[in-house]
Amino acid sequence: MAKTFEVGDHVSWNSEVGRVRGKIVKVHKRAVNYKGYVYRATPDDPQYEIKSDKTDHVALHKAAAGICRIYGWTIFS
Repeated sequence: MAKTFEVGDHVSWNSEVGRVRGKIVKVHKRAVNYKGYVYRATPDDPQYEIKSDKTDHVALHKAAAGICRIYGWTIFS
């Protein structure tokens, strides 16, 4: 079963600059045009809009991109 996340979940993922933490601000369940790119999504494979804790940068990721839910200081995948 695929991992699922909800708005407000605190998550972590790997990026080009290392491990990043942030909160899910929106769940997209259909294709969305964001910053000039079309991100494919379905109800079974959504895109998660995540706002970085450190920089306030917003990015879209799928669960398959290695997003992990954070509980306190422990990261669970």
